[in-house]
Amino acid sequence: LIQPGVDLTNQNLAGFNLKGADLSQANLCRADLEEANLSEADLSGTDLIGANLKGAYLAGAKLEGAELTGVKLTNANL
Repeated sequence: LIQPGVDLTNQNLAGFNLKGADLSQANLCRADLEEANLSEADLSGTDLIGANLKGAYLAGAKLEGAELTGVKLTNANL
């Protein structure tokens, strides 16, 4: 279930449509979000250490306070 504070460590969410999802304070460490639609999603305070966001669509996403260490952003749309 996608909700604030959810633990999605190491999950394969590649290609998922998460437009407008509230993922604030979630744990997405090492999650595969390649080519996922995260437009307008709330990722504030989210732990994205080592996540794969290659080709992800992040237009309008809230990233305040998100941990982005080691995140792969090749061809991501910011």
